Amino acid sequence: MSVKSLLVELFVEELPPKALKKLGASFAATLADKLKASGLAGDGPVTAFASPRRLAVHVANVAVKAADKPVQQKLMPVAVALDANGQATPALLKKLSALGADASVVPTLKRAPDGKAEALFLDTLVAGATLPEGLQAAIEAAIAALPIPKVMSYQLQDGWTSVNFVRPAHRLVALHGADVVPVSVLGLQAGRETQGHRFEAKQPIVAIRDADSYAEQLKTEGAVIASFAERRTEIESQLRRNADKEGLKPIDDEALLDEVTALVERPNVLTCQFEAEFLDVPQECLILTMKANQKYFPLLKDGKLTNKFLVVSNIQPDDASAVIGGNERVVRPRLADAKFFFDQDRKKSLADRIPALAKVVYHNKLGTQGERAQRVAAIASAIGMQLGGEALARQADQAALLSKADLLTDMVGEFPELQGIMGRYYALHDGLPIEIADAIEDHYKPKFAGDTLPRGQVGVCVALADKLETLVGMFGIGQLPTGDKDPFALRRHALGVIRMLIEQDLPLDLAWLFKAAQVNDEKVAAQLADFIYERLAGTLREQGYSALEVDAVVGLRPQRLGDIPKRLAAVRAFAALPEAASLAAANKRVGNILKKVSDGVTPKTDGALLKEPAEIALNAALAEVKPKADALFDKGDYTASLQSLAALRGPVDAFFDGVMVNAEDAQLRANRLGLLAILHQAMNRVADLSKLSA
Repeated sequence: MSVKSLLVELFVEELPPKALKKLGASFAATLADKLKASGLAGDGPVTAFASPRRLAVHVANVAVKAADKPVQQKLMPVAVALDANGQATPALLKKLSALGADASVVPTLKRAPDGKAEALFLDTLVAGATLPEGLQAAIEAAIAALPIPKVMSYQLQDGWTSVNFVRPAHRLVALHGADVVPVSVLGLQAGRETQGHRFEAKQPIVAIRDADSYAEQLKTEGAVIASFAERRTEIESQLRRNADKEGLKPIDDEALLDEVTALVERPNVLTCQFEAEFLDVPQECLILTMKANQKYFPLLKDGKLTNKFLVVSNIQPDDASAVIGGNERVVRPRLADAKFFFDQDRKKSLADRIPALAKVVYHNKLGTQGERAQRVAAIASAIGMQLGGEALARQADQAALLSKADLLTDMVGEFPELQGIMGRYYALHDGLPIEIADAIEDHYKPKFAGDTLPRGQVGVCVALADKLETLVGMFGIGQLPTGDKDPFALRRHALGVIRMLIEQDLPLDLAWLFKAAQVNDEKVAAQLADFIYERLAGTLREQGYSALEVDAVVGLRPQRLGDIPKRLAAVRAFAALPEAASLAAANKRVGNILKKVSDGVTPKTDGALLKEPAEIALNAALAEVKPKADALFDKGDYTASLQSLAALRGPVDAFFDGVMVNAEDAQLRANRLGLLAILHQAMNRVADLSKLSA
């Protein structure tokens, strides 16, 4: 059986650059998987190609025809298929005829139990799929599975047939070795011809000799690097090389690199520059306009923007001066706009913009940005008072009131990504203290996983307040996240609150924060607490803590999240003790016993009612151990507090071996339950140790 490499290419008009990488990977993976499923391809290598005008895949070791497959088909119950003499009934003959067989196969039919009855089975050999059949199905599946952002509809040349695809398709290449595979899709018949670079190909049409020569022919004859990965690597190499010549460093932006890779077929990196006077504008503005609007790579020196940048051109002329000059002319108006916005914005202070926030709608059920700023300021002030007294409270209040003022500036209107950043620049221009300015920028932090936290106390106060206000407001109007839908980024806000409370070890209780944020509805408070603790448990597991450790700590819902790391460390240390398993099991048993008491149990004992030696010994041990454990807990030494409980193992084991808790005497039973309640109280201050019991 002939086994050769297979090459499939779909040549189209310019594909969406931000989606190209995913489109290429999806097209290759789906097509190869379908070929493997049909038995036409083995486990050979699969190579994806994706350029601005093509999606392609190279699959090694593809057969011209799949191997035949033995199939056993159930026919019908024996009682129906055969008469009393063992001859085939008309029903069986009809069934066989439908399957392309006749009475001659009856002696070869197999009998096997099928549920309660015995049935007849026919062994047949199903012909394997041919390459044209299998490839046709695979291409159609690959196109159907593409993660297309938006489909367009266009007519074919016949003027009647409409096709739906991401972009108009013009050519289809399908080669098995050197042979064209007769398949069709999107109104195209497969051939071996494709097109190279618009301007730099040796000839407009490139005839692919065979599947294995595709990439090399496109490179040498078509001036196209078909591989997305190879083209990306080439761009990275050229960026470094050009930057090194200037003694500078290109900005690190993976998304921009992917997008530029999707825009060019033959990359040529050139060094350009702009007037140094534009550097008076905050570098974030200049960098953003160059990246977002022009797809340029700004060059930095020691983290500071310079007046040089790199452009990735799609052509390689002998004299690149015209290309360089063109790009320099194009960027100049963009930078001039940024400078104009910056100059205009500074004519009006942030404080003067606050009244206008009353005209900006935040949410139709939650009022304006002005009202929101007032709520955030009240929460931030309360947090500031708690953390640092009146001085911090005043600064937090001021920063919170100013935090949204930059939304009304021209610069943020043009570049929403700069909100907070521009607020900081304008605050410094207004002569405000650095703490206030930093807080205006930092109150959005952390913006994503791994982002830095606010750099000062004022920033922490405002960032906490801002996120709490959002959470409380959205939960209050019933806008809870569902499934993968979270339009107000509430999960991110909750994780931000968690990170600040834990990583800054803030002395703030969650219940107190809810009160400061004016959570007056118990149902909302409960929903919000559940939401935060769920996020907390998830993030702790991601950090490497075991599910048992997390459940033990988070299950108690500690109000001080800053204590969480110490509690987890204490649980891990306790779990390593030889007494841990026994005490965890006992704690679980105690918890189950106490749950069954409908009217609750008071944790106290009457010494006169202690009869059995084991309960007397446990009471004495608790009297000695519990005060020590409580004292260590109160000092914050959770590890030592838990480890001190190890001394209870012997008395606890002896108690359960020798004492009947549910005694017939009501007083005796109540006293023993009270003793267990004291034990339960002692063992569950740091964590719910029962969670450690398997």
